[in-house]
Amino acid sequence: MKLFAKEETVLNTDTANLPQHVAIIMDGNGRWAQQQGKLRTFGHKAGVDAVRASVSFARRHNIPALTLFAFSSENWKRPEEEVSVLMELFKLVLNSEVKKLHKNNVRLKVIGDLSAFDPSLVERIRKAENLTANNTALCLNIAANYGGRWDIVETTKRLQTQIDEGSLQLSDISETTFHQQTAFAHVPELDLLIRTGGEQRISNFLLWQCAYSELYFTDTLWPDFNEQTFSKAIESFQQRQRRFGKIAEQVQC
Repeated sequence: MKLFAKEETVLNTDTANLPQHVAIIMDGNGRWAQQQGKLRTFGHKAGVDAVRASVSFARRHNIPALTLFAFSSENWKRPEEEVSVLMELFKLVLNSEVKKLHKNNVRLKVIGDLSAFDPSLVERIRKAENLTANNTALCLNIAANYGGRWDIVETTKRLQTQIDEGSLQLSDISETTFHQQTAFAHVPELDLLIRTGGEQRISNFLLWQCAYSELYFTDTLWPDFNEQTFSKAIESFQQRQRRFGKIAEQVQC
């Protein structure tokens, strides 16, 4: 099934051993544009094609959840013009892509502190989420004005509210109950975190969720990320032994 991208990459590895949740830090747009002799904002626009390719790949290979780091809570520190372009691009993409997502049974969730966004953008986000709410083939999470620390703090506040209301006891709080209150409780545990652009850090992204995820770093700048690059990341994931605290002999049994 062709969703958005021109590529139709097929995995050469075990399709039964796929990550259930993949997250991507989409880094390198600005540097890509500068290499072309263009403004940084040109790179953000070019990166939309990489988003389409990633969604297409995940949808076609039955990966249940894909999370894209679109705008961090720290990105407000960037030049005002760049932030403005990013907000307008977000609106344009919502307008142009949501119907395609819905047609292909993709659910859209925008996760982050939306209170800082323009009300018209928030309204478009809510409409897109409502339209796709019952779709089941892929959950596409867009992390916008999101930070891993923010998620942990907000989760703590929700738990405290429940304690204050008497619906939860302090002794009831566990890793499971904490996870159930995070922004990503609706998707499987994070299996694979990909970062493009050559940097090797997670930049306040999915801090709670990354506890046992596999990390994959590539020098590929985000606008050049395509289905072939995504496939290499999946193949790397499938070659790793995930022990979750056990020793190798226990996992092999």
